[in-house]
Amino acid sequence: MAYPRSIILLFISFFAGMETAHAEYRFGLPEPVSSTAVDILKIHELTSTILVVILSIIIAVFGYILFFYRKSRGFQPDLKMHKSAFSRWAWLVVPTLVLGVDLTIAGNAERVLKTLWLVPQDADMMDIKVTAHQWWWEYEYPDYDLKIESRYTPQEQAGDLYLREVDNPLVLPMNKKIRFLHTSADVIHSFWVPQLGMKKDAIAGYITETWTEITKEGTYRGQCALLCGTWHARMPIVVKAVSMDEFNQWVDKQKNVMQAAATEAASDKTWSREELMEKGRGSFNKYCSVCHQLGGEGLPPNFPPLKGSKIVNGPVADHISRVLHGKNMMPAWDILNNLELAAIITYERNSWGNATGDVVQPTDIQAAR
Repeated sequence: MAYPRSIILLFISFFAGMETAHAEYRFGLPEPVSSTAVDILKIHELTSTILVVILSIIIAVFGYILFFYRKSRGFQPDLKMHKSAFSRWAWLVVPTLVLGVDLTIAGNAERVLKTLWLVPQDADMMDIKVTAHQWWWEYEYPDYDLKIESRYTPQEQAGDLYLREVDNPLVLPMNKKIRFLHTSADVIHSFWVPQLGMKKDAIAGYITETWTEITKEGTYRGQCALLCGTWHARMPIVVKAVSMDEFNQWVDKQKNVMQAAATEAASDKTWSREELMEKGRGSFNKYCSVCHQLGGEGLPPNFPPLKGSKIVNGPVADHISRVLHGKNMMPAWDILNNLELAAIITYERNSWGNATGDVVQPTDIQAAR
């Protein structure tokens, strides 16, 4: 008789874990922070309410029938009930009620869908261009001449937020209508942040639109909602909503950082091996570790290891050419500046047991372009 004991242990373990699970597991949708998200939540609550009412009625009716009209009470079934007036009217009334319920839900849903699909023509609206890549996000602020790249944070740095944290969140001002222009640089992705009430596919060669207006300051998380390849899970989205003053300060800070990086990359300085290794470690972890891993072990066969690689340990010119122009599943990284590429290649050629001793300068990259 091991079954009762097993069931008792199962219940004990379940309720023992309720306290720790309470913070993460709950009924309902996350707190909405935009008008469209509130409308979606209302439809969810309406549908759930109708479902509970109908289900309660059905359970009550069936319970009553099973109890009072069971065979053990001597009840004899009516074999001609389908010819009765009750049966004939039931076939009319029940479908009518079902249709009425469907139209009630559909009417509200249509109104919300129109709100989502029709982007307001507001002259003061802010545009954000979202470009999806395998496997990271690119956010462009056309009105501010600003572009940032957002990649997932490795587990060693993200901790409990692994696969939910990024290096650069999408910073947006509150109480301002924002139009998103979605596209993709490769396969189909989908930009989804539940608390903002928005989800839109990003398709290469097309621009799709959606919009939102955030009403509450905070950090809101989402992810790519289409299976876009091996590292689909490593495309989290983090949106940080701030006041307009704080947003303007953030824009100024980002521009200063970009200007400083551009000035540094354009200088004729000859960099030491230690300086390039330090910069290369950060750039490699940011751009390359998704496929080749932090330890350079790669993910064969699609993403070969860099540790002991013939390319990495071979002629410098071949290594630079592979990084600049790519091959097979590896994209061309010519979008990075000369300093970033020189630092990454130097780091790869002197890490994980690779001991070429080579130092690649930005001028070497410029000559190979």
